Amino acid sequence: MAAFTLAELQARLGGEIRGDGSVLLDDVSSLSRAGAGQLGFLVSGKHLAEARASSAAALVIPASLDQTLPMPCLAVANPHAVFARATTLLRPEPDLAPGAHPSAVIGDDVVLGEGVRVGPGAVIGAGSRIGAGSRIGALVSIGPGCEIGRDCLLHARACVQHGCQLGDRVILHPGCVIGSDGFGLAWEAGRWLKVPQVGRVVIGDDVEIGANTTIDRGALDDTVIEPGAKLDNLIHIAHNCRIGRHTAIAACVGMAGSTQIGANCQIAGAAMISGHLDICDRVTLTGGALIAKDIREPGTYSSAMPFMPHREWLRNAAHLRHLDQMAQRIKELEKVLYKQAQQPE
Repeated sequence: MAAFTLAELQARLGGEIRGDGSVLLDDVSSLSRAGAGQLGFLVSGKHLAEARASSAAALVIPASLDQTLPMPCLAVANPHAVFARATTLLRPEPDLAPGAHPSAVIGDDVVLGEGVRVGPGAVIGAGSRIGAGSRIGALVSIGPGCEIGRDCLLHARACVQHGCQLGDRVILHPGCVIGSDGFGLAWEAGRWLKVPQVGRVVIGDDVEIGANTTIDRGALDDTVIEPGAKLDNLIHIAHNCRIGRHTAIAACVGMAGSTQIGANCQIAGAAMISGHLDICDRVTLTGGALIAKDIREPGTYSSAMPFMPHREWLRNAAHLRHLDQMAQRIKELEKVLYKQAQQPE
């Protein structure tokens, strides 16, 4: 772990120091568990009582907060974002040894940029290029002809299949698979015939992809993840999809092929998105939503029923089976009522 005074953090992160800037910080913690040498944060006055009772050595607080706290503070416009940057400084990622580990397997014509680090058991296929400062963790597999940008971090057992392309500062977490074959099948003579998947996966700068997430290569055109997108663990992105800039997708989302997601979208956990759909910019999908049609207007969309006791759910499910019949009866009743209303008194 590194150590900084509050004044040194302020010089790097901005903001206004309230109190003693010489306090030394070497770790981060939550308000309730913080102790000596640890930095905490407060996003609003909602947790003011907890902040006053905290044993944190210092806090990051909103600049708008006009309350006095017993410990030194760094007042900033966005405490959550500044605390994230402070955490990066105080808790840096464990680093790999310089150069390539003796057990790494590096193919012919591979180009490793300046400062690249390759962990034990990693495999880099022929003709791949790794940008300066990138770190390739233990047992990572990079296929032939891949392009990995600068300052990327590929954690242990991440897999990048042949010909795929990653931009700069991309993070792949353990077990994620980039460029697996899409689910392309043709029906012929009573059996399924595999359709070769010849596209790539192209990932933009500053994308982060969580553990055990899979992104299929395109059937013909590329599957594209645009710059700044953030994908959680256990997501499946099928072939030919496109994810827009700065879109965030939570765990267990499934996305069928050839779907286009716009920029600045937020997709909550376990949402299911059918194939060949277009979802515009600035759309939020709530947890468990099932999306089967295009979305052309920004906003928040939901489709899952709220939970209820099982017996009540069974009754409602029984009614749903007769919903079409009920709708038809309502139409007939409306016609009768309309005729009655037209008759003179």
